[in-house]
Amino acid sequence: MILQLNHLQGKAAAATQEVIETLYSLLSEGQIEPGEFARLRIQLDWLQYKKNFRDVVLVTEGIEPGAEPVPFMHIQIDTRQVVPGCLKPAMQRAMLLAKARSSRQGLLQSEPLDSAPERLPLEEFKPFRSSIAWEFNRLYWQRLKDWEQILGKGYEQALPGGQSDANHPDAVADSVADFWTLLRDLESKQRLPAEIYILEIGVGTGQRYGLFLDRFQALDQQRGTNFYPKLRVLLGDYSLHSLDRSRAAVEKHVDQCSFMVLDAINPLKTLSFLRHKLLHVHLTNVYDNLPNDEVLRRDGKLYFIQARAYLPMTDVVRITEKYGLPFEKARTLVNRLLEGGPDYLGDYDRGMGFWMEIWDAMKLEERLAPFEDVIDTAFPPGLDITKLEEILKDAPGDLRFHLSSGALESFYNTIPLLYPRGYLQVQDIFVTDLNQYRLGFHGPGKMDGSIVNWVNGVLLREVGERSGYDVHFAPFQYRKGSKTSILYTTLRE
Repeated sequence: MILQLNHLQGKAAAATQEVIETLYSLLSEGQIEPGEFARLRIQLDWLQYKKNFRDVVLVTEGIEPGAEPVPFMHIQIDTRQVVPGCLKPAMQRAMLLAKARSSRQGLLQSEPLDSAPERLPLEEFKPFRSSIAWEFNRLYWQRLKDWEQILGKGYEQALPGGQSDANHPDAVADSVADFWTLLRDLESKQRLPAEIYILEIGVGTGQRYGLFLDRFQALDQQRGTNFYPKLRVLLGDYSLHSLDRSRAAVEKHVDQCSFMVLDAINPLKTLSFLRHKLLHVHLTNVYDNLPNDEVLRRDGKLYFIQARAYLPMTDVVRITEKYGLPFEKARTLVNRLLEGGPDYLGDYDRGMGFWMEIWDAMKLEERLAPFEDVIDTAFPPGLDITKLEEILKDAPGDLRFHLSSGALESFYNTIPLLYPRGYLQVQDIFVTDLNQYRLGFHGPGKMDGSIVNWVNGVLLREVGERSGYDVHFAPFQYRKGSKTSILYTTLRE
């Protein structure tokens, strides 16, 4: 058995001891076979996201390939949720569910949705990037105004510090200075375009670009360069509410601005007419909210993690009773919510309450698929199995990591828009060394009604290099304790 401590939280010392005692108790009682015990991998996490998709124990089953395939269990325990006496029954229940599921259907076959009486599955097992969880994420951004009105606060208040790092005035001032310096250099070499196109993907409140344009206009006037009238500012967002709200923040500069609904995963689809014309593209906290998959490496073999969203049956009973809805139609009601929003449940207030409580209760169960069985569909553009294996040569042995599918696809579909001297700047939460995955939990977590994952910067760097771009990361130095990093991408000369 391998026990991996995946965090540095001293508060979990007692929980770690209880894990060890529980495992030996299950072994001595014959509930774990000695051979099974030897193959166990136990990962102890500390989930810093108070709202997440995990039970205290998550058991994922897989099969070690070979002449005689051997089943194994990969167990993850959230030490933050461990309280005295809870672990043994939680582990017994999770292991029984995993064994029953795999013995009944086989790991890679589609199984009936009603697979466990204490859970209501909302979908079949599938890559997490295709999970119904992302339909909830989509609904949140489409109906952001409704969510904010119910909570009585903006979504940015859910962020660490209660505000976005994008709006820090010193960070914005430095970004303006860097951009002005680029324009001045291009002008001196007679390479400055007649129109200066810049793009913000994910405008949020619009505050950052209001500050950016204020500062840029002032600097331009101060130095007499006359760049400001040439600006063509494109503000794109998935949320119509965010676009509408951003207009007020850039009101003084609205003649320079265009507002558009934009898919962050494929901005090239909308902006193909601007290929090789954008001098600056900026994003903040967008990559961490794009669909993601995860991969597990165990004993040198790669496994693709498939997920299925479910609701604990106790929560289904509680929520349907609270809102006067038929228990037996809970799954249909969830689908109706996702298709048409809270209004489709007949009463807006009841629909909003149902939505928020379903989201809060929703969890994920997992299973492992050998990589060779899903290899044709696993990778986002710019990445393949050969490159991934090269990246993992110097990585820690047993490792679970994000594939960051949506972020890699967005990056791959954004860099063709850059002018030869243009650059992409991304403020987000990045894993820049694969060893970080063994020192902490990096998602998925819940941020109000949306999903948040740290972004695999190691893979982004490799995809950039293969596309002819240099990718650099710098810490966000403007707020003490910030987890944000700044990705900076330029064409390799």
